[in-house]
This record gives sequence, structure tokens and C-alpha cells, in this order.
Amino acid sequence: MSRAEAISDDEDGGELVAAGDTRTGRARGRARSLILYVGLPLLLMGGGGGLWLAGWPGAELLGLGPSAEPSAQARPVVFHDLPEILVNLSRDGDRIHYLKLKVSLETSDPSVSEVLDPMMPRIMDVFQVYLRELRPGDLEGSAGIYRLKSELLRRINLIIEPKEVDRILFREIIIQ
Repeated sequence: MSRAEAISDDEDGGELVAAGDTRTGRARGRARSLILYVGLPLLLMGGGGGLWLAGWPGAELLGLGPSAEPSAQARPVVFHDLPEILVNLSRDGDRIHYLKLKVSLETSDPSVSEVLDPMMPRIMDVFQVYLRELRPGDLEGSAGIYRLKSELLRRINLIIEPKEVDRILFREIIIQ
């Protein structure tokens, strides 16, 4: 084989190397892969962290900075437990189903608890009437539970307005 035949193009970089010297081509390919898959992400993460530390205004938009609402995290959270609720659901065929709920209310305003106690009979009445109209199929899956949460939250906030409950938390849900 002549010297001209022994020289060919390298697959990775387009440089000319001897045909018998494949080890250097593989080593270059591994080095490039290492740079591409390890070095570049590290560089980008370091750059994003640098932007965040420097307080760059666009860093928050990219999800690199501190949250936009630090005051929301600093507010105290108050929980108020409601009495246990046990209702029979609307009939679904011949069988009677029961729903047992233990609910906590979450609010960031401590004065809401002062409003909840005197309004508890009305709150329990509204919850009982609504829950008795549900069928077992209405409570299936996470979508059913989410609808239940949002409906109960809407109803309680109508009763205690202008005060407001932030979240309904289920401590126990049993459908039998």
C-alpha cells in the first residue's frame, strides 16, 4: 500500500490521519462527546447560577432566581379542623354508599378562625346538603376529588366573606 492510500479523512473531525492510526480518532471522538455531554451542561448551569447570584433581572423569568413572592412564604399559616362529616351519597342503583370526610381549612389570616366558629352550623349545613347530592362516580379519581375540594372551598368562602379560606385539606376520605 502506498503512502497516498494510507491517508484518509478522519470521520470525526475531517482531519487527515494515517489509516492504521484509528486510536487517535476514537480518542478525539470520546473527548468531543465528553465536552458535549458533560462540559457544556456544566458551563450552562454555572452561567445560570452566576446570573442568579449577580441579580440579573431576566434570571427570574428563566426560573433561575428567587421566587417572585417572598412575602407569601413568610406569612403564617393557620389550620382549622372541621368536625367529622358522615353522609349517605345519592343512590347509585340499589346499593347505599356513605362518605366520611375529615377536613382542615388552611388560611393565612388568623382572624378567619374567629369568623369560622360562629358560622360552623351554617358551614356544616351547606357541606351536608352538597355532599348528599353526590354519587360515588362523582368522587372517582383525582379529578373528582379536585372538584369536591373546589366546590367546598367556594361554598365556605361565600359564607364567611369578606374573609377567605385559602385551601381545603382532606385529612381522611372514605367512600363505602
